[in-house]
Amino acid sequence: MVTEPEIRETAVPDGRPRAAVIRDALGVGVAVGLSGFAFGVTAAGAGISTLQACVLSLLVFTGASQFALVGALAAGGNPFTAAAGAFFLGTRNAFYGLRLSQLLALPRAVRPFAAHWVIDETTAVALAQPDRRTARLGFTATGLSLYALWNLTTLLGALGAEAVGDTEAWGLDAAGPAVFLALLAPMLKTGTERAVAALALVLGLGFLPVLPAGVPVLIAALAAPVVLWTKGRRP
Repeated sequence: MVTEPEIRETAVPDGRPRAAVIRDALGVGVAVGLSGFAFGVTAAGAGISTLQACVLSLLVFTGASQFALVGALAAGGNPFTAAAGAFFLGTRNAFYGLRLSQLLALPRAVRPFAAHWVIDETTAVALAQPDRRTARLGFTATGLSLYALWNLTTLLGALGAEAVGDTEAWGLDAAGPAVFLALLAPMLKTGTERAVAALALVLGLGFLPVLPAGVPVLIAALAAPVVLWTKGRRP
C-alpha cells in the first residue's frame, strides 16, 4: 500500500537531485521489467501464442492481472472467468490514478498515455518524491523503463518457450506463480494486508478442488472486504 505525501507545486529546496530519482526509478523498472520473461514463458505454457502474449503486455501492462489471466487459462478456466479475475485485480490501478492525477497534474493531452503506466511500481516511485517535479520524473522514468523492458522480455520469454517446447518438462510452468508471489510479497507490509493474503490463500486453495478453474480466484477476492469488515467491528 502506498502512502500519500503532501503535494508541493514547486521544487523543494535542497530536494532530491534528478540523478537520484532516475537511479531509483531505473532500479525499479529494470528489476520488475525482467519479470516479463517469466510471463512470456508462462503464457506460452498456457497455450497463448507469442503474438497474443506480446499484445497482452502492450495493451494490459499490469503484471498481476496478466499472470492471473494466463494462470486461469492454463488451469482450464473459462476465458470470461479468467478475464473477470484479471479485471478485478486491475481495478486498484483506477484508485492509484485518482491520486496520481492530483499529484502529477499532467496536461490533458498526455493523460490518456500516462494512464497506461499507472501501476504499482510507478505509483510507489511517484508518491515517494517530495514535490511535483520529481514525482513526474520518477513516474516517467519508471514507466518508460518498465514498459520497454517488460515488453521486450515478454517477447524473449515467449520465443524461448516455443524453442524449448514442453515448458512443464523443464519446470518452467512454475515460473509464473513464483514471480507472482515475488511481486506480491513486498506489498504485504501491514497486519491487515497479511491477513487478507492469508485468508485469500485459504479460500483459493479450499475451493480449488471443488469449483471450476478461475472461480476460486474470484472467491478469494472476498478476503479483503471480510478482513476489513472484521477489523471495523473491533472495539
